[in-house]
Parts: sequence; structure tokens; C-alpha cells
Amino acid sequence: MVFMGDRATLLETGRFVQRRVHEWENMADAAFAADVTDDAEAVRAVQAFENGGTAGGTEPSHSAGSAEGIENTESTETAESEARHRRAADAGDTASMSVLGALLLRRGDLNGAEPYLRAATADGDRAAANNLGVLLHQRGYADEAAGWWRIAAVAGSAAAAHALGRHYRERGDEPGAEYWLRQSAEQGHALGAYALADLLEHRSDVGAERWLRAAAEQGHREAAYRLARTLESKAADDPHDAFGRPGTDAGMGTGLPARSGATDDPGTGSGARKAGRADGRKDDGPVAGPATGRIGEAEQWYRQAAARGHRRAALHLGAILEQRGELKEAGRWYLTSAKSGEARAACALGFLLRDAGDEESAAVWWLRAAQEGDGNAANALGALHAARGEQQTAERWYRAAMDAGDVNGAYNLGLLCAAQDRTPQAEQWYRRAAYAGHREAANALAVLLLQAGDATGAQPWFSKAAEAGSVDAAFNLGILHAGRDEDRVALTWYERAAAAGHTEAALQVGMALLHHGEEQEAERHLRCAAGGGSAEAAFRLAGVLDSRQPPPGPPGLGEPMPEKTECEAWYERAAEQGHRRAQVRVGMLAASRGDLESAARWYREAAESGSRNGAFNLGLLLAREGSEREAALWWSRAANDGHGRAALRLALLAARRGELTEGQRWCARAVELGPAEVAERAARLREALHQELTA
Repeated sequence: MVFMGDRATLLETGRFVQRRVHEWENMADAAFAADVTDDAEAVRAVQAFENGGTAGGTEPSHSAGSAEGIENTESTETAESEARHRRAADAGDTASMSVLGALLLRRGDLNGAEPYLRAATADGDRAAANNLGVLLHQRGYADEAAGWWRIAAVAGSAAAAHALGRHYRERGDEPGAEYWLRQSAEQGHALGAYALADLLEHRSDVGAERWLRAAAEQGHREAAYRLARTLESKAADDPHDAFGRPGTDAGMGTGLPARSGATDDPGTGSGARKAGRADGRKDDGPVAGPATGRIGEAEQWYRQAAARGHRRAALHLGAILEQRGELKEAGRWYLTSAKSGEARAACALGFLLRDAGDEESAAVWWLRAAQEGDGNAANALGALHAARGEQQTAERWYRAAMDAGDVNGAYNLGLLCAAQDRTPQAEQWYRRAAYAGHREAANALAVLLLQAGDATGAQPWFSKAAEAGSVDAAFNLGILHAGRDEDRVALTWYERAAAAGHTEAALQVGMALLHHGEEQEAERHLRCAAGGGSAEAAFRLAGVLDSRQPPPGPPGLGEPMPEKTECEAWYERAAEQGHRRAQVRVGMLAASRGDLESAARWYREAAESGSRNGAFNLGLLLAREGSEREAALWWSRAANDGHGRAALRLALLAARRGELTEGQRWCARAVELGPAEVAERAARLREALHQELTA
């Protein structure tokens, strides 16, 4: 039992959750605190703001008295230089008053900072006016703070314009917020550019990307992360964009490769496909060079943010590298993110370790992620314990996944119960997951109902699952309608499943088209099914190709043995998969080329698998080589299985040996089995034997 949990859902429960990483109410104070600056030290302020953060997925949250963002703080000054500034400030030096006020504000000494900042502001120092605004905002005097920010912003302070814009946005005045944030951004203020981008993105304005890029280019890690997310989202929506490797994967829309699990759910008695399929990694091979297109640019911004400690950026970067097959580097970034507390990275790292054969280490990281509420990791642990036969522990983890909001937990509980023949409980869990929108659970529920003979109850669930995109459900609907002789409706569902790559559905479509004489279109579907591993499709495709070529004659004396044709190659592929009719046909083609050794081998394989034609043909080869006794054994097997020609051969063999009564018995059997030509010959032979016996 393997869990059903998509790696595509590792990143977010909802696709665009990351867009609101910085909601206004969670970051206003941090933004104001970071704006304690003056123009001469803008770069230092941004660097301090970045360096003061944690390794989390969002920008650091600063208290109102935070010192990291204060401009011109001279935070490395000694006590002696502070004393020098204090003496100069007390003597009326404006610059020293501004520096000393900023230094005290950084320390959180609001009472000590305020008189110096007010004095410097009175002398026209715009940095002091901005910092005084920060101080007043921290004391709760937002309107008075906005007044000083306006004075500083009008005087050209980008930091004050940013703070004023945030103030207006907090008040719900978006036009005012946009005006001042734009003023700040256009002066090259990284925080202003980021805040403006956040405002524009909230309104779905296409200009947001420009300002995210501006902030990212100045080293703003959250801007770099969100810019990368924007680029990756656009790449997922554009099928022509390059992803750095051939094809695309279901997980690319979220930056993580898709993973699915196999199931142990039994098929229906009518041949319905099992609910769920085993999908291995689609593309683990490395490719030369970095990714190109938007995804390549996104990778570079993820790298910038991850290098600055952004754990979600590290997660996404690891996912892109894993998609490209660069598993070692992907693992390093997953590890970095996981160590910083990102549960989804711990889960992803667990998958990498499992795929590398280190199941025990994988379990450690899955446990860590599951304990932090990651439902996918809980599902993985459930699957691990189920595979070990530890059903109770598996059930506990599946329930934990369900409690974490992962509907796969309920589905996996259904699979677990079904494997233990606890059908009522399985139905209960399937229903729970199906009602929550789990399409494979809906399909599994329908299979369960169909097994119980409730075709009427099964059909709506098959339909719901198929409409939600379940390929298996679409195929099962085809089977359901075919069983009711509703061939046209069945073909519609088969075609839908075949278009999504369902091998057996493609076979059914190909056979239906052959029945209607549409050979060319049938061949296309049969090739798809045969390429997907269907032995029956390979056999039927070979039959289509075989019908187009004249039968080969025996090779002339001294001529080389002719090469295998394409049709023989398809027959052989089916034969290697155990298709008995294909084995007989391969044997016949080999015999026609004069390759009697290969012919005997394939006939024997078919005969030993129960093919009466294989047994009959093997008998012919053996008789031709003088092994009549062994030939008779295979003909007896074929005749007992209903092969009329084998019975006639046995009758002739008995007559030649003088065993007239035995010959009559086999003649009677041949007459009974037919076909007409054989029955006629057997009747004549029986009459001759009768005359011989009564003479």
C-alpha cells in the first residue's frame, strides 16, 4: 500500500497563498521601523534591514524601536564618539542632534531621542523629521507621525515617502498610498518599491512586477522571492516557455515535481481499472546547463533570496533543481530550508532520500515535517508503515494527515481498509474524501459500489471523478456503458481517457475503429496503446501491419535469411509479454523464414501457456523432424482442448501404425470439433478405417 499524495501539493494548499505573504496588518510596524533613515545611509539601512532578519520565509518583523533600519545611526560608534556627538548636540550642532537622536531611537530610548530629533527637525534636518515620525508612530500618535513624514517626504526623503505611503494604506487610502510609495520607489528606495509592488499586486496591476524587480535588484529578498514566484507562475501558464528540460510536469505550476502513489484497490469484476496508478519519476536525468526562459530567470531570483536566508525560496529552488535532475544540489537547498523550519522542504527532502534508498533518513525528515503539521509527510509515513505491515501505525499517520487538512489521508485510510477487506469502513473513508473533492476517491468509491452490484450508485461517482479529471474513472465509465451495449457513449469515454494517455482506453478506441473499418485512425491509437505496454495492442497493431504485406515465401537456396519486419517486431513485443496468440504468430513467421529453432521455441512457450494452436504447430515441427512420439503428445493436448486438426493428425498417425480403433476414435473427435473441411476429411478416413476393420 503506497500513499496517494501529490508532491504538487507540497508547496501550498492554495496556489496563490504566497501572494499574501506580506499582508498589511502583519507588517506595518516593521515597515515603519525600517524607515528610520536619512538619505546618506539608504543602502546601509536596507542592508541592516536584511541582515537583521531570520531565515524565515518572510521579511523580519521589527518592533517599533528596532534599531536595524535607522539611517545614520553609526551603530558601531564607541561610547567616546557618542559622548562627542552628545556634547556637540548640546552645543546646538544640528547634524549631531540628528545622529544622536537616531542612535537613541535605535536603542529604544524614546524619551532620550525625542528632544534631539525635535531640535534637529526644527533646524530643517529631513532625516530627523523622518525619524521623529517613526518615534511618534511607535508611541501611537499616527496622525502626528504622518505630518512629520510628509514634511520629510516633501523635502525629498524616500524613506519618509515610504512610511507615509504605508500610513495611507493602513488607513485604506489607496490612491494616497500609491502616490507616496511611488515617490519613494522612483527615488530608488527598495522598501518603497516593494511596498508599491505589494499594493499593485493586490489590485492585480501588471505594474507590480516592475517594482518587485526594482526592489529585488537592490537586494530585497522577499521581493526576489515574489518576483520568482510571479515568473514561475507565468511559465506554468505558458506551454511554449522553456523549463530547462524536455516536456513539463504536473508539479511545475507550483515549483515542485508531481509524485503519485500506487494503490492496492481491487478492480471491478467487469475489468475496471484500479483506482490510482503507480507513476515513477518522470525525468531524473541531468541536463546540460541551467534552465532557460522564465523558469531560468525565476531560478536566479530564488537563488538570490535563498542565499539571503529565505527558506521558501530555498524550497522552490530545490524543486526546480530536482525537476532538472540535479538531485545533489536540490537536496542541499531542501536541507537548508528544512533546517530553517520549512516543513514542506523537510517532506521534499524525505522523498529525495527515499528515492536514493535511504528510507530511514527519509522517515526522520517526514516525521519532523508531519509533527509540524505537514499532511503530505504524514501520508508518506503512513505509506511507509503500511508497506512494513504496521497497519495500526499507518492508520494513525493517515488520520494525522486528514487532521492536517490533507484529504489524501481519508483516501489512504479507505485504501488501507479495502486491503484488509474492511469494506464498510473503506466505503466510509472513500465517501469522506470523495465529498471533499478527491477524484480518485470518487473513482474508488464507484468501483466499490460496482463490485457490490450497485451500478446505478456507481455511475454518478464515476462521472464526478471523470469530470474532475480522473483518467481511470473515464475508462471505467466506458466499461460501464459498454456492458450496457451503449457502444457510442462508451466510445466517447474511452476516447477521453485515451486522449489523457490511458493505455487500455487507447486499445478500446483502436479496436472500435478497426471494427468500423477506420484502419488508419485505429493504427494511431493502437500504436499509443502498444507503446504504453499493452500486449493486446501490440498484437492487434501487428495484425494491421501484417494484413498489408504479402506472405513471405521460403528463402531460396543460398539466400540470407530475411530480416524481421515491423509487424513481426510488434508480434514479438506482445509475445515477450506472454501474449499466446502473438507467440504462435511469431513462431509462424520465424518458420516461414526458415528459422525453425526460434519457431519451435515460441510454439513451445505458447503451448506450455495453454495455447492449442501453439501445441498443434509444435507437433507439426516435431513430426517434420522425425519426433512423432513427442508430436503426438502435443497433438493430444491440443485435441483435448478442442483443436480439430490435431485430432485428425492423431487419427492419421494411428491409421499409419495400424491402430484402427484408435484412429476411428480420433476421427470421431475431429468430426465433432471441425471445422467443416477437417470434419469432411475425418469422416472419409473413419469410413475407410471402418471398411478396413470389417473386411
